[in-house]
Amino acid sequence: MGTEQEIQETKDRVMAQLENVIDPELGIDIVNLGLVYDILVDAEWNVTVVMTLTSMGCPLAGVIHDQVKQTLSELQELKEIGDVDVNIVWNPPWTKDKMSRYAKIALGVAD
Repeated sequence: MGTEQEIQETKDRVMAQLENVIDPELGIDIVNLGLVYDILVDAEWNVTVVMTLTSMGCPLAGVIHDQVKQTLSELQELKEIGDVDVNIVWNPPWTKDKMSRYAKIALGVAD
């Protein structure tokens, strides 16, 4: 198992890579939308992305799931991470409050 700093650096790299996954309906990345709740890293550097979607009936759930795995495959090829799992959760439910200021401004929902 890596040090706490190495694990945090891996989580940061994964999160940065996930900024390349754009929600097809909203045109904003899943990180700024606040859809990524956590990045879990185990002793073998396998990664689980704990995330949600904007709605339970999201017709693009499969597309977003595949995009997450595809974008993280670049880190796998560099041997920075092992296997990738995507865990879609519904609790806590996503709300607009989870979006970054950038996403709120881009979507015209800024406070």
